[in-house]
Amino acid sequence: MTTNRVANLLRRRESPQRPTFLELFFDLVFVFALTRIVHELVLDYSRDHVAETLSTSLSENGETLLLLLAVWWIWTQTAWVTSKFDPFQPAIQFVVLATMLGSLFLAVAISGALAETGLLFASTYVAIQVGRTLFFVLTLRGNVLRRVNMLALVWFAASAVPWLAGALAPGEVTRNALWALALAIDYLGGRFGWPVPGLGRAQVSPWAVAGEHLAERYWQLVIVALGETILTSGSSLLRGPIVAERTWALTLSFLTTVLLWRIYFYRAGQILGEAIEASADPGRLGRSAELSHLLMVAGILATSAGFELVLMDPSGHARPAWVGAILGGPALYLAGRSVFEYVAFARVSRPRPIGIVVLAAMAPVMVGLPSLWVAAAAAAVLLGVAVSDAIRAHGRPLEQASPPR
Repeated sequence: MTTNRVANLLRRRESPQRPTFLELFFDLVFVFALTRIVHELVLDYSRDHVAETLSTSLSENGETLLLLLAVWWIWTQTAWVTSKFDPFQPAIQFVVLATMLGSLFLAVAISGALAETGLLFASTYVAIQVGRTLFFVLTLRGNVLRRVNMLALVWFAASAVPWLAGALAPGEVTRNALWALALAIDYLGGRFGWPVPGLGRAQVSPWAVAGEHLAERYWQLVIVALGETILTSGSSLLRGPIVAERTWALTLSFLTTVLLWRIYFYRAGQILGEAIEASADPGRLGRSAELSHLLMVAGILATSAGFELVLMDPSGHARPAWVGAILGGPALYLAGRSVFEYVAFARVSRPRPIGIVVLAAMAPVMVGLPSLWVAAAAAAVLLGVAVSDAIRAHGRPLEQASPPR
């Protein structure tokens, strides 16, 4: 490509930084992907030997976490692409739609990725990362971003080896270890700028020039995750008799989803872009924002799995692992929200850590109680956090972004 044609692919600083309809369209695949991950979590918790022991359930969840981290990295890298490049350009639309198709196959493979569809999952993941990065290496001649993609290509090619080897490995332990190694390579590469001996590392941070765009993309992902909770709960109700207890469970699931939404968007959720712009180190702050959203999305998915278990048997005695999901999901969400609040304001308000402590303290007492009661207790804690936010903000001017220095 000529220099002018390469320049046309890039987002201009003066152009609107709002996400486009193409990016919203892209997110539709991730509704399906997150639904499959929740399904895997429910299967983990439904196994008798897992449900009765919290430590065993955490081990099983660790395998599902590998799948979530792979899906998360695909989404994050795509958000980076659309923050740097103009989504209205046909070449960029091709890249996003090709990634969307690959992500659909990735989501399909999730249900058996730890067994019969492991090779499909791993090979699709590798094809997306290597293929997309190679595309930019070939098209960005004469632009600094070409070097970034060349460095990233080395790392994605390196991680492809344990990804594919793990898919072909005969045992679960070997496969999980190799996939964990592959994810470590991918995440550490991105964290440190894909350093390559003799070539150095990338110095370009997407947060430095597109904080507003990436902030809104994370808002949209949280909405996608919350939407998955509503979809899963509604579908679960239809898989059994619509009786009073199950109707109450669905209502409680909806109220919990509303509380998660309220806690996210007030107030840090509204000003992430401003916090990034005001930061002396947008790249570092952006990475913290990414971690906080990963924790929050994981918490939302665990909460969704917990409510599916509640809808299966609202009056049944909650097993230890079920309590771990029903209470642990909101606790993980509050932990991520605490990091997010620190990103925006350089402080963490007390209701969030207090809520985490209360949820943890309730867990041993809740084992054996009706699962609907456990879900109600979790919702009560979230309500307490939301009400405390409202009381603290009442009558005061809206708090402005004040990121850590």
